[in-house]
Amino acid sequence: MSAGLLASVLFVVMLVLLAGGVWIAIALGLVGWVAIEFFTAAPAGSLLASTVWDSSWNWALTALPLFIWMGEILFRTRLSQDMFTGLSAWLGWLPGRLVHVNIIGCGIMAAVAGSSAVTCATVGRISLPELKKRGYDESLIIGTLAGSGTLGLLIPPSIMLIVYGVVSQQSISRLFMAGVLPGLLLIALFMGYVMLRAVLDPDKTPVETETLSLKEKLSRSRFLIPVLLLIVAILGSIYGGYATPTEAATVGVIGALILAAFSGSLDRHTLLETLLGATRTSCMITLILVAAAFLTMAMGFTGIPRHLAQWVETLELSPYALIAVLMVFYIILGCFLDGVSMLVLTATVVLPMVKDAGIDLIWFGIFAVIVVEMAQITPPVGFNLFVLQGMSGRDIVQVARASMPFFFLMILGIVIITIFPGIVTFLPQTMMR
Repeated sequence: MSAGLLASVLFVVMLVLLAGGVWIAIALGLVGWVAIEFFTAAPAGSLLASTVWDSSWNWALTALPLFIWMGEILFRTRLSQDMFTGLSAWLGWLPGRLVHVNIIGCGIMAAVAGSSAVTCATVGRISLPELKKRGYDESLIIGTLAGSGTLGLLIPPSIMLIVYGVVSQQSISRLFMAGVLPGLLLIALFMGYVMLRAVLDPDKTPVETETLSLKEKLSRSRFLIPVLLLIVAILGSIYGGYATPTEAATVGVIGALILAAFSGSLDRHTLLETLLGATRTSCMITLILVAAAFLTMAMGFTGIPRHLAQWVETLELSPYALIAVLMVFYIILGCFLDGVSMLVLTATVVLPMVKDAGIDLIWFGIFAVIVVEMAQITPPVGFNLFVLQGMSGRDIVQVARASMPFFFLMILGIVIITIFPGIVTFLPQTMMR
């Protein structure tokens, strides 16, 4: 059977399993088993056992449950309320005023949570009712929360970058560094859009009656100190070469526990909830990664990635054309799959093509994560849309419509880092010499 026909058969099998409601991890594993058992002479059982063992003890994976646990702890603290108090004192003079609290608050939360859903929910549960009470446009509030909440996937310590580092065998520390400037770029684009919209339609932004003196602003800024110290402890230890991502994650968990204790929100019940939540999420992601590793091995035995890469080479696509095709492909895929599944499901085929095209895998990791961010706000499987639907009480169509401008701003962000790749590669090349 030709590689193209075999790939089509396996793709149909995958679609049937997913359409039948089979878990992503089980579907990946079954497709890998079918590929080996029926289309190669290799022993499927032995390969499954060895792959599960080899992929499950990867040291880089130990950072994953720790960062997830840290996010669960912070979600249950007063951190978001304190951030709103500290940031709102300084942002009232910008066009768009306190809507910028959503964007910068999500950026700060992303630097300690590592998760899109946690970032969106933690900031949104305080800012959404507060901004609505003050008379801000609801669609702009929801849109900024949906778009900025995705920064949890990009700004380190990002769980998605850890997943990509594992499947692509790239340095997680370098990926963390590569995510900083693109994250700041997206924050700037989001804030620029809010300011432009406020200037063009000033009626959507209410007049703030509260005026604070410099002393009062500085006093309120003290609420930002705990989260800033946690960011410095986590990222500073990694970038300074004092700790690996796993060791930095341990520091983050300890810091989050201290913050929760001082905020009075840490008790036995809450601690148990954070542990159970982190365990469920970590097991889900790990199971997907293990199943994807088996599928990757199966694809290697069938030769599909090699043949597809050769086929793409015959098309003589330029790196820019390949990036454009992959962006459309991931956007469509993101309508049906979550981010982790997108990355691990496509890594087997996409990464060899990208490497053969001469595209830096660190740069491509940031590109892929931004596209995965876009999937977080595209129906029908946009997790941030579901979070905000539950918090705002609006239907999914209204939430998706409010999020669309930020979807296009992310496309603009991809165009910018494609034209100026140094935005991604500068920090890893400079700080890892």
